[in-house]
Amino acid sequence: MNAAVIAANAAITAAAVAAAAEAENAAACQPTAATAAVLRARGAPYALEPVTLVAPGPGQVLVEIRACGICHTDVGVQNNEQGLPLPQVLGHEGAGVVLATGEGVTHVARGDHVVLSYASCGQCGNCSDDHPQYCSNFMALNYVGMLADGRVALEGPDGPVYGSFFGQSSFATHAIAYARNTVKIPDDMDFALAAPFGCGMQTGAGTVYNSLAPKEGQSLAVFGTGSVGLAALMAAVDSGCSPVIAVDKNQARLDLAMELGATHAILADAEQLTADLRSILPNGLDFIVDTTGYGPVIRAGTEALASRGQLAMLAVTPPGTEITLNPNILLGGRALRGAVEGDADPQIFIPQMIERHRAGRFPHDRLIGTYAFADINDAVADMRAGRVIKPVLVMG
Repeated sequence: MNAAVIAANAAITAAAVAAAAEAENAAACQPTAATAAVLRARGAPYALEPVTLVAPGPGQVLVEIRACGICHTDVGVQNNEQGLPLPQVLGHEGAGVVLATGEGVTHVARGDHVVLSYASCGQCGNCSDDHPQYCSNFMALNYVGMLADGRVALEGPDGPVYGSFFGQSSFATHAIAYARNTVKIPDDMDFALAAPFGCGMQTGAGTVYNSLAPKEGQSLAVFGTGSVGLAALMAAVDSGCSPVIAVDKNQARLDLAMELGATHAILADAEQLTADLRSILPNGLDFIVDTTGYGPVIRAGTEALASRGQLAMLAVTPPGTEITLNPNILLGGRALRGAVEGDADPQIFIPQMIERHRAGRFPHDRLIGTYAFADINDAVADMRAGRVIKPVLVMG
């Protein structure tokens, strides 16, 4: 058989395979039956209910969710009025398998393993400037309860169920996401380990790696050693920071922080915190990551900063929260700043975090406790009580 015939046969085979894949994807682009954890009243428990998802439209992806982390943002929205319509399906750390893709989606295909993160438009000034976490359309894409094309993605037995939370709503067996917040991962990556990279791990670790970018040997303290704080702490250790100081009210969490590489641990007392930090570093800290959102702790931190030191605030605080500062503290180049999603582009950052984990540089598996999807309310209760650091729901 000559080369021309071989090439022609290969082309025919490739075309046939592509056509079959396209037909299979088209067949999967249909409304999908699913089970979702529906929140019907503020402060109420979740109820597992049957729902139907709309077919993915242009730029959208249908994902079978295999695991989903629970984030403090989910708990906050569940219990506090933040303007989201009800009934609602939350969840924004989904991981699973692509079932179908809408028109224009090219970087993932049916069968790919993926992690879902926050949604962004890709067209505004911040997205164009490689800062999608500050997307001008962030609230519209992540918080209004509908898809960008105006559809409500979920239908329950009694009518529409709002979703598209963070461009996904992954407290469900299936979710509609966007191409931009769907990140391909290796097929052999455990979904339960991959899911938290969608938000919590990204937020804490990204704040260190991206927002603060410490040099080896610079000092860093973490206020609050929940999942976001410990992610920041592990990133600080990986970055070669020294000393690395953990601050919390929970001794068990502080013990874990020491096992993960902290050099010092301080049981929290806002009135003594500045003095405790200064006793370790009389000239002050280079960096502080605050996950508490508690005014007196943040003020104590600013007063413990070195010249040109920075304190990054990550917590979403209740309405009406105020922080008082001595403005003279900011002289000397000190800075108080916020950070969203660790200043991370998920398409770039999540693969980097997976590689760090596999290299033993980011052992976030130490934080995770897994729960069956049906036990979502137990997982939330354990999280709020401090019995688990990072609960991850496992579907199926």
